Amino acid sequence: MFTGIIEDIGIVSNLKEENSNLHITIKSNITSELKIDQSVAHNGVCLTVVDIDKDEYTVTAIKETLDKSNLGTLKLKDKVNLERAMKLGDRLDGHIVQGHVDQTGVCTNIKEENGSWFFTFNYDSALNNLTIEKGSITVNGTSLTVVNSKKDSFSVAIIPYTYEHTNFNTFKEGSIVNLEFDVLGKYVTKLVSMNTNN
Repeated sequence: MFTGIIEDIGIVSNLKEENSNLHITIKSNITSELKIDQSVAHNGVCLTVVDIDKDEYTVTAIKETLDKSNLGTLKLKDKVNLERAMKLGDRLDGHIVQGHVDQTGVCTNIKEENGSWFFTFNYDSALNNLTIEKGSITVNGTSLTVVNSKKDSFSVAIIPYTYEHTNFNTFKEGSIVNLEFDVLGKYVTKLVSMNTNN
């Protein structure tokens, strides 16, 4: 379980394919605090630490994860948003994030406005995910509030701190991002769907 509050930006230092798996090595400031078998969210995807070497650690993404997220498009030196799993008793500063990406989205517009940034993303609404105005959304693991919610798109407002301390500053129009929709919204959607079909 995560909160969507990014702790560090890691740098991809090695990528190694093995059958349909991808071993991803990350150089990070939090490596010294990690342990083997620990869960870390990478652009919002929960992965298990399998190896640690000095200031680098390695995680493995399986084919399903690569198919449903943007991790399969990573290149050497790419920036990755990182967050360790929350501890019981910690403050929930973002919202409840599972680290299970629902689908990817595409950045379609970036607009700077008086020191803040507005990012617009499109996504395939046929997968039955939805956003609501002022609801929560996770973009590349970052907990954000939805503005301008539409059937297949939404926008988020990014403050300077978030822009500087996440990989949002690397986004361009056409960038593919990981989306995790609010878990409470997913349960409500499922319940409404079940009641409608009965």
